[in-house]
Amino acid sequence: MSPAVRPSALSSSALCPSVAFGAAPNQLPAHPQVPPAVRRHGHSWEPVSPCVPECLPAEGSLPRVGRPRVAARLTGLIALLLVTTLLAGVRPLIGARRCGLVLRRLFRAVLRVIGVRLVHLGEDRFDLGDQAGAGRPTGVLVVANHLSWLDILALGAVAPLRMVAKREIRGWPVIGGLAAGVGTLFVDRAGLRSLPSVVAEAAEALREGGVVGLFPEGTTWCGAASGVFRRAGFQAALDAGVAVRPVAQRMRLADGTTTAVGAFIGEDTLLDSLLRVVRLPELVLEVEVLPALLPSPGVDRRELARRAELAVAAATGVPAPVQVRRPTAAKPTAQPAVQPTAQPTVAPTAA
Repeated sequence: MSPAVRPSALSSSALCPSVAFGAAPNQLPAHPQVPPAVRRHGHSWEPVSPCVPECLPAEGSLPRVGRPRVAARLTGLIALLLVTTLLAGVRPLIGARRCGLVLRRLFRAVLRVIGVRLVHLGEDRFDLGDQAGAGRPTGVLVVANHLSWLDILALGAVAPLRMVAKREIRGWPVIGGLAAGVGTLFVDRAGLRSLPSVVAEAAEALREGGVVGLFPEGTTWCGAASGVFRRAGFQAALDAGVAVRPVAQRMRLADGTTTAVGAFIGEDTLLDSLLRVVRLPELVLEVEVLPALLPSPGVDRRELARRAELAVAAATGVPAPVQVRRPTAAKPTAQPAVQPTAQPTVAPTAA
C-alpha cells in the first residue's frame, strides 16, 4: 500500500482518536485532509492517506475469541487459499465464466471462515444485463471506497470481476499468484508510465462485456474519512462506452457499531490486519451496490469520478473530501448521468 503520512509530519493522536470508534453507526470522528505534497513521503502524484495506527481500536478494547478458534480459522483459511490457487491454475481449462462462479463461492467461504459476515445491499449484480443484444452482459466499471484487503474478497463474493490492483500484490505469497491467475490488472502507483496501458487493457475488457473493478482512492482509508476519487481509471469506462457502478463499503461490529478493526492502514502488514480480524467474534462487512452511472453526453472523466465519489459518500455517511481540483460542471445539454433514479446529493465538505 502507499505510504501513510509519517507521525513526524503530523501528530498521529490528533489525526484519528481511537476512542471515537466506540460511537454509534455513522457517528464518525473528524479527520484531517491529506497534507500538501511538500509534506508527503514519496512522489506528489502517489495516493496518500493520513490514516495511522491510532485510527484503529485501542488494544484490548474489543472482545476476542479464544486461541483454539483463532487457530481453526487460520487453518481453514490456508486450506481455502490452496484450493483457490489450484483453481486459478486450471482456469484456462474450465473457462473464465465457470471459474468466476466458483471463485465467488470460494471468496464467500473465505470470509465466513475468518469470521467476516458479508451483507449485500442494493442492486443484486454489478452488470446491467444484455443491453446491446450481444447475448452477453454489457461491461461495467465497478468503483468502490477502499478500506482493507477484505474489499477484494467482498466484491468478488458479490459477483465475478477483474480487479485493478497495485503492482506490489503480485509479489505476495500465494495471493499474488492467485491474483495474476484470475486476470488482475496490475498498476504501478508510484509511476505513471504503466497507467495508459492498464487503462487501455481495462477498456478492452469492458468492451468484451467484462466487469472490471478498481479503487479510485488509490489507497486504503480507515472509514472515518475518504479520499478523492482519481479520474484516470474512469477513462476506461468512457473509452468503452459503458456504465460505472459505484459500490459503498462499510465495516461494523455485530452490534452495529462502526469500526476500523479490519482496516489496512499505516505500517500495517497483511498478517497484522488478518490477526485483528480472526480474533474478533464477528466482523460485518456491508457492500451496497448503488445505481449505475450511465454514459452521458458532455460528462468527462473528472465529472464522472466526482459523481461516483458523491454517490459513495451519500451511502457511507462519510463526507466526500474537499477536492483539490475544481469540480467540472456538466454541460447544459448533458443528460443526467444516473438513470433511472438520481443519486443523493452530498455537498463536498471537509472530511
